[in-house]
Amino acid sequence: MRSRNILILAIGQVAGLSGLIIVVLLGGIIGADLAPSPSWATLPIGIMTVGVALFAIPAALLMKRIGRRRGFVAGAIVASLAYLLAAYAVARGSFFLFCIGLLFIGGNLAFIQQFRFAAVESVQPRYAGRAVSLVLVASVAAGFLGPQIAAFTQAWLQAGLYSGSFVSIAILYAVAAAALFFYQDTSAQQAGPDGSERRLLEIATQPVYLVAVLAGAVASGVMTFIMTATPLELHTVHGFSLQQTSRVIQGHAVAMYLPSLFTGFVLERLGVLRVVALGILSMLASAVLGIASRELVQFGGALILLGIGWNLLFVAGTVLLGRSYRPAERFKAQAANEFTIFGTQALASLSAGTVLFRADWITLNLITLPLLLLVAIAVLVLRPRLAPARA
Repeated sequence: MRSRNILILAIGQVAGLSGLIIVVLLGGIIGADLAPSPSWATLPIGIMTVGVALFAIPAALLMKRIGRRRGFVAGAIVASLAYLLAAYAVARGSFFLFCIGLLFIGGNLAFIQQFRFAAVESVQPRYAGRAVSLVLVASVAAGFLGPQIAAFTQAWLQAGLYSGSFVSIAILYAVAAAALFFYQDTSAQQAGPDGSERRLLEIATQPVYLVAVLAGAVASGVMTFIMTATPLELHTVHGFSLQQTSRVIQGHAVAMYLPSLFTGFVLERLGVLRVVALGILSMLASAVLGIASRELVQFGGALILLGIGWNLLFVAGTVLLGRSYRPAERFKAQAANEFTIFGTQALASLSAGTVLFRADWITLNLITLPLLLLVAIAVLVLRPRLAPARA
């Protein structure tokens, strides 16, 4: 295991997720203030997720060409500039510039999502789950750091409320870029004895690939759909304070990543498909509690279950994906997976505000149930053909 790579990726993960948490916490609130219509409040967050989807394929192909180290550093620098643009937009009260800033912040998230694949490439195959978990668990620090930065720096600058929060993250990203410069690229092996690569269609139609992508897409889509609407439901609809709302988001973020301390070992012990099943059950329980929620503690519990379910499904999906392609096929297989996942997330973000304001919180949670059942059905139907992946 290349421990230095894992440590560097963990540092980058802390910076990236701290920024993401601030955007999730403040994006809808700022959007509600700047947007011409309340139903557009989550549009900036949706555009950020669109940015992830748009940059997913270019990010993978760029790193195939120039290497992961240069790609990661370039992404962090672009993100730092994008956060400065978002701060300027808040100061000027420009909804358009705020959306543009978040678009490029989303573009960098496409690079950050490659961290987990870089972690897998830095270890022996049997330690893949453990490597992904170690990188993701660094995000627990971001779960505490992000909301604290938002709270303590929201009035840091006189230019405008919350502008200081985005400037502080820009500085953090500059530090992350310096750390990522020391990442050591890993060399890919040949695809097969003759060095040939399979077509993407052949890779993507394998049952193991289909289940991996479906697990990742549904986990991320459902999580984003609920998480994006939560600050609006709590702060705007129910009138909970920003600090109370922040604590719920903080608890959710910690629940997303703290299980990574154990997920890798659980995967080795129970197997990938059982972990997928546990993830589905946790997210179903989150939806049921979300529908019944009236008090802050209930909302908090629902978001914690949502975070745990996402972690189990996402890590299991990542490990499954790594078993579906040969080393030389990694970039195109990963790019297609990322585009699918973050295209789903973009749709979830863009629709969350509209569903919340035109329907209600209960409807929002009910919509997630068929998607989770779809993953369960896919695993049951394709399970006999997933035997090689379980081995």
